[in-house]
Amino acid sequence: MPPGSRRPRTYDPARTWGALTAQVDHVRVAVRGLAAERWAAPSGLPGWDVRLLVVHIVRQVAALRMILAEDPAPFGTKVIGLDTWARSTAGIADELDASTRVAAERAATPADVLAALDAEAELLPDLRAAALRADRLTARPFGGMRALDFTVTRLVELVVHSDDLARATGVDVPLDRQALAAVVRLLADALAAKAPGNSVEVRVPPYAAVQCVEGPRHTRGTPPNVVETDPLTWIRLATGRLSWSTALATARVSASGERADLDPYLPVLG
Repeated sequence: MPPGSRRPRTYDPARTWGALTAQVDHVRVAVRGLAAERWAAPSGLPGWDVRLLVVHIVRQVAALRMILAEDPAPFGTKVIGLDTWARSTAGIADELDASTRVAAERAATPADVLAALDAEAELLPDLRAAALRADRLTARPFGGMRALDFTVTRLVELVVHSDDLARATGVDVPLDRQALAAVVRLLADALAAKAPGNSVEVRVPPYAAVQCVEGPRHTRGTPPNVVETDPLTWIRLATGRLSWSTALATARVSASGERADLDPYLPVLG
């Protein structure tokens, strides 16, 4: 499909909701089992310990409730898609850091954080109908976004930060299969939007394959430029948790062809 003509991917509402609630439950179980000393350990994110990371996760779940509680965006508001969201998150990074620190002052102990996470999880069933509407536009944080799309963004936050939590603490935080699939696809689509073209095929089996990067387009057979990796490595590359050079050096990604260099386009989320 020529650049610019790619249709936005759609996400099944029921599967999206099932993935969201499953991943929230995985996080709840994981943090409930954290040893006391783990809460003060570095999270792997600049300036944040594990407690701040978990507070941020709580806020990402709470964002669904807070956004849906506001009046919908007025008719005629420009609709922001998931590709744009993925490439715009860096614009509110400072705001998120500041609001997370304020929230952490209120949730001063691990028990407070756990209680806040449980409270948000228990409110989720009441949000289901509104969260899965494709005809309602939320007013924040990036302009008009369909409620269903905003719910999909919560999957990204949950999966990415579940992986952060697991790496920081050594605690197993399972990734719901449907949530993992949605995040891989969203980030692959965002790469294709950031680097439009058909000269490189990026494969993340079994969930996604996209074409990107300007240059000659292949029409049949194996394309001359192919990048392939596993889902978790792709998520870490796309979110800046893993560098392209390190992924290549450790054989976590294979790249063949003179144009199969994604380093100029990574990270995608930001």
